[in-house]
Amino acid sequence: MSNAHDPVAEVIGPHGVGDHDDAGHGHDDHGHASEALGPIDWPMWGIGVLGVLAALAVVWAIVLGTGFSFTA
Repeated sequence: MSNAHDPVAEVIGPHGVGDHDDAGHGHDDHGHASEALGPIDWPMWGIGVLGVLAALAVVWAIVLGTGFSFTA
């Protein structure tokens, strides 16, 4: 019986790393068939770039509005 307060009690149990490497069943339970990526969604990338530009404009407005300066 394992100690419930031991942080590695479950890791050391009977289910080890080597249990997943069974070549007899012919497939990997954790991997999936690779799927081809679709085309680039240019409108969404454009909206993302506009969002970044809008965020930079807000930061710039805050810097100008507060009179922030890097010099002391």
